[in-house]
Order: sequence, then structure tokens, then C-alpha cells
Amino acid sequence: MTAPAIGVIGGSGLYELEGLTDVRWRRVRTPFGDPSDEFCTGTFEGRPVIFLPRHGRGHRLTPSELNFRANIWGLKSLGAEWVLSISAVGSMKETIHPLDLVLPSQFYDATRRRVSTFFGEGIVAHVGMADPVCPALADALEKAARASGATVHRGGTYICIEGPQFSTKAESQIYRGWGVDVIGMTNMPEAKLAREAELCYATLALVTDYDVWHADHDAVSVEAVIQNLLRNVATAKDVLRRVIPAVGPPRTCPCPDLLRNAVITAPAAFPIATRRRLELLIGKYFPLPSKKPKKARRG
Repeated sequence: MTAPAIGVIGGSGLYELEGLTDVRWRRVRTPFGDPSDEFCTGTFEGRPVIFLPRHGRGHRLTPSELNFRANIWGLKSLGAEWVLSISAVGSMKETIHPLDLVLPSQFYDATRRRVSTFFGEGIVAHVGMADPVCPALADALEKAARASGATVHRGGTYICIEGPQFSTKAESQIYRGWGVDVIGMTNMPEAKLAREAELCYATLALVTDYDVWHADHDAVSVEAVIQNLLRNVATAKDVLRRVIPAVGPPRTCPCPDLLRNAVITAPAAFPIATRRRLELLIGKYFPLPSKKPKKARRG
């Protein structure tokens, strides 16, 4: 049996994962279309790793163009059980400075045009989102982040906006009034889909700027973001080198069984096409009926 893998979704600036051996780029077809790119599979210190550049190599896709369902489906189909999401964010708090690292424990979805579930078309599921981050994976990520020497903030809320434009000053001030900690464009519905796929999910948020709310700092600019991105990417790679060897089975968290009681539709009412499409997710709970052998005809 192939060992379970660690999935890494690389955000802005992180388009490849150094240190992998036995590297192979693999194209994955999913029932939900094409992922952002091929998946880079390999091993790191003996651990299977699957890396996906979220925006595609060369940064070709806007946040709204990302096929989140295909990305998460592809990771699971290749054997991932854990997903580390690397994301560039803006700070919404005075105490969270550019170049700091944040490990959010909560998300607020302010997107408007994104499909946020694998379910529908005859099969309904309601997965709990009260605690969207796997605590065990977040613990390992925090330990690795602190060992890197960076300033680390554990917890807080990541608000995900549609983008690709940055916030207006009015929007930024409103979000701050809501008490959020960081702002980004990519972790929703990614986190929701990871939950539906029963994957352990955690975010390493790399702070690049103060958005546009801070009176003593220039409004966010592409130049400033890119400059801090390059510095943050080096830190992210160091954190990944430390955390990947520390993550492994068995999974004792609730994540592997999130769908056990989440599917509300009666199995007898499942449309067969939808049931077959969702085999990867619900097959262990609702096995497909075996085909009855045809009776021999007399003649």
C-alpha cells in the first residue's frame, strides 16, 4: 500500500518545492474539470509529497479563475491526507507586521462567484465548519514555523475576498471593524472543500503588507507585495522543510470521518451518475451496489 502523502498548495511566489526526489509531474483528470496545473509528486526525507502551484506555473490564474474543486479532488485522488496551504496575505492588525507568519484558525468567506461544495445534483451533505483547521496539523506547522526564527501568530481569522483587486480603504476599514486578522483571496472555498474531502487542512499565511488601512504605511502596491513575497517565500520553504518530516500517520483528529454523518440524502434516492462521480469521497460510507450476474438464457 502506498503511504499517505502530504499535499502542499503553493501560493503567490511559491511555484516549486525544493528538496524533492523522484520528482514526477502528473496530469490529473477530475469530474470537476482541470486543476490549476499538473501535480508535482515526489518524496522529501522519505515522505510522499504532492505539490500544486495554486495559480499555475508562471502565475497564470486569478483567484476567481482557480478550480478549487479540481485542485482538492486531485490531491485526494493522488493519496494526500494532509494539505498545507501557503498563502500571501495582508495584515489587518497593528500587531501583525509584514514578513510575520500567521496560522489562522478561522475563515470568513466574502467571495461571491465560487462553487464551494462537491455535493449537489441529487446528493446533499452538510459538513461542519466550526473548526475548519486541523488542530494536529496546525500544531506541527506552528512548531516548524517557530523553529524557522520567524515571528509567528497562532490563531485569528482570515477573510477571503473575491479579488483580484485589492480592497478600497472603505472596505479595509469595514473588515478591520469585523475583527479579522489577515486578508487574502484564495483560502475559500479551498478550506471548505478540504473538509468535504476529509483532508487535514492548515494555512501558513505570509504577511506582505498592511492592506490599505494603515495611515503610516503606503497603500498596498504590487511592487511592495512582490518585494516582501520574495523574502517570505524563503521563509516558507524553510518551514516546509521542517514540517513535512513531522507530519504522518496515524490521523487521530476528527478529519478522516467528517462525512460519516454529513450526507443527508437517503442512499436509495442517490442519482447513480452523481453517486459514481462522488465515489472518491463517499465510497467508504455508501458502497456501490454490485452488479448482479445475468442469468443464462435457455434456448
